[in-house]
Amino acid sequence: METVINRAADTDQPAAGFVQVYTGDGKGKTTAALGLAMRCVGSGGNVYIGQFIKQHEYCEVLTVRQRFPEITLEQYGRGCFITNAPSAEDIELAHNGLDKLRQALLSENYRLVIADEINVAAELGLLQTADLLELCRCRPAGVELVMTGRNAPPELINSADLVSEIREIKHYYSAGVTARKGIEC
Repeated sequence: METVINRAADTDQPAAGFVQVYTGDGKGKTTAALGLAMRCVGSGGNVYIGQFIKQHEYCEVLTVRQRFPEITLEQYGRGCFITNAPSAEDIELAHNGLDKLRQALLSENYRLVIADEINVAAELGLLQTADLLELCRCRPAGVELVMTGRNAPPELINSADLVSEIREIKHYYSAGVTARKGIEC
C-alpha cells in the first residue's frame, strides 16, 4: 500500500478554505478557535474575530489587541448573559456584528474569519440559522470560516466541512470553582 504524504504545508500555496464548527457543552470552543488564529498568524495570515454577545476585556482580548496586529477582534454584545427574551438592542448588536463579519469575510483581507459564539446568538434568536448558512455560502474559496458556540443548528452541522463537539465530562465549576484569571477569563 502506497503512503500519500500531503506536502501542502511545505509550499507557499494557500490552502483551500473550509467551514469549521466547534460546538458542544464543554469548555474550550473559543480556546480552540484562538489556537487556530495563532497558527494562522504564525504562517503569515491575517485573522478577523467577531465575538457575538460578548463585550468584556478578557485576557485573550487584551493579548490580541496588544500583541497581534495581524488579528482584528471586534465584539458585538452588551457583555451580559441573556437569560430571558433578547432585547431589541441585543438583536441590533448581533445584526450589526453579522454585517461586519460578512464584510470581513468578503474582503479577502483575512485568511481566517472566526464567528465566536454565533451558534449561541442563533439559539437565542438574535440571528437566524439562515444567516449562518448564508455566511457559509458567501465565503470566498481561500478563506477559512470558524463558527463557535453551544447548540450549533443541525443545518449548520450538515453544511460544515469539519465539526468538532467539545463535550463536558467533568468540570470543576460543579465543585464551586469560579472563573479564574488567565484560565477562564
